[in-house]
Amino acid sequence: MLRSTAAFTRRIHLFLRSRNMSTSSRTYNDAVNALNTLQTNAAVLDALRKSGGKMNATSLPEMHEWIRRVGYTASDFDKLNIIHVTGTKGKGSTCAFVNSILRQYQAKYSKPHKIGLFTSPHLKAVRERIQLDGEPIPEPLFAKYFFEIWDRLESSALAENLDPANKPVYFRFLTLMSWHVFLSEGCDTAIYEVGVGGEYDSTNIVQRPTVTGVTSLGIDHVAVLGGTIEEIAWHKGGIYKKGVPAFSVEQSSRSALELLRKRAEEREAQPFEVVPVHPAVPQIKMGLPAVFQQSNASLAMNLVASHLPHVGLPIPDLAKDLPEEMVRGLERVNWPGRCDVRVEGETEWCLDGAHTTESLEAAGVWIATRFLQEDRPGKRVLVFNQQTRNATELLTTLYTTIRTTLSTSIPTGPIFDTVIFCTNVTFKASGYNSDLLSINTSADDVKALTVQHELRDTWEKLGAGGDVHVCGTIEEAVGVVRGVEAEGGKQVFVSGSLHLIGGVLVVLDK
Repeated sequence: MLRSTAAFTRRIHLFLRSRNMSTSSRTYNDAVNALNTLQTNAAVLDALRKSGGKMNATSLPEMHEWIRRVGYTASDFDKLNIIHVTGTKGKGSTCAFVNSILRQYQAKYSKPHKIGLFTSPHLKAVRERIQLDGEPIPEPLFAKYFFEIWDRLESSALAENLDPANKPVYFRFLTLMSWHVFLSEGCDTAIYEVGVGGEYDSTNIVQRPTVTGVTSLGIDHVAVLGGTIEEIAWHKGGIYKKGVPAFSVEQSSRSALELLRKRAEEREAQPFEVVPVHPAVPQIKMGLPAVFQQSNASLAMNLVASHLPHVGLPIPDLAKDLPEEMVRGLERVNWPGRCDVRVEGETEWCLDGAHTTESLEAAGVWIATRFLQEDRPGKRVLVFNQQTRNATELLTTLYTTIRTTLSTSIPTGPIFDTVIFCTNVTFKASGYNSDLLSINTSADDVKALTVQHELRDTWEKLGAGGDVHVCGTIEEAVGVVRGVEAEGGKQVFVSGSLHLIGGVLVVLDK
């Protein structure tokens, strides 16, 4: 697997060089195909797990080296005025709230001048990860900046007698590219969502963010971060910086919160504050309506308040009436794939990419509450997958949460009329959409539908009922949904993986 991936990377490298194209003539698809060669495959991920995360400790020195080779130093990024956010659940949503609020200030005061947003993963297109003023960068701009970084890496490799095919892995390359984009485009604010953890994450070479925040913590990425909430909190607190305000939401684990407080003291971050749900937030009709989003929204408001002086605006007093910019930002926030409802004829698609125990519990409460509020006479359908984590445990958590929430309304009998377990492969004929190509799972397991059969068996053991289907692709799963006959319409809940959500959106668009 490792040898074949390296050979494929070299072929792409030689192909691009043989075309002898200028940066402007290389397309977005060329960029995506080249980027896909940098994915970490299943064998490397397995080696990382077996190393106990030790391989991760080399990431920051390596990232500094990549930065040097493309002509930057870490201090160059200070001018971006970075807002740095990590956590287990809700860090992407918090970044979306921050972005939405700042866009309201921008519309009123022309400050910030330009806002960059870097998040992961993407849903339909990789360019979603790097946004300017609330929009994914256009395909031509993505290709331009992608190949500028690609070519700088190759040129420096040739000058230093290094292998030009050796490049940063997928996420690190995009992180590197994001800094180049935001500096080139003149951003004076950049919002960064951590990829994994914090301490050793490639985004953590930032030296002087304007403010840092930690969302709700839970157990995830245990091979890299450790299996206890305290170990995970240690990694997340690694983004705190000397003299920089450090925030956390209220944590369900007291020991995790105390560990974050200790990390803030070690890093000399100041002040360290724990943000409760702001009393005004539950009264706002937010664009992300689930109750659990109120904590993320409250954190986002505090992050923005601390950030505003860095772009020449005064700090608002959040103890008084909320500024209209903050209220509108919460109301108008849009974050696809999270508490996302879309209507297709008489079918309501409810999409949430929850993929941890804590996030699936929250998503389960959200969808069950929606079922109770809607009380539709039609059919309910579940589409679920999780290819890289403990899928059966997560499915059990989701089902148990929904069943408990609905216990007084539907005490017995199936909750879902139809249940579909599918892979994250997009199309039956052509496989993955190029933007959604994934080589970080076992190809053999995907082909054999190993996880999907395990999910079906788990569902049956739970006695959850319904008409159960196992599908090899998302396209086939959507076909099953559309084939369900239902007077009164259908409510379809899709969850377990953001990759699954993205694929569903691509198929629906088709």
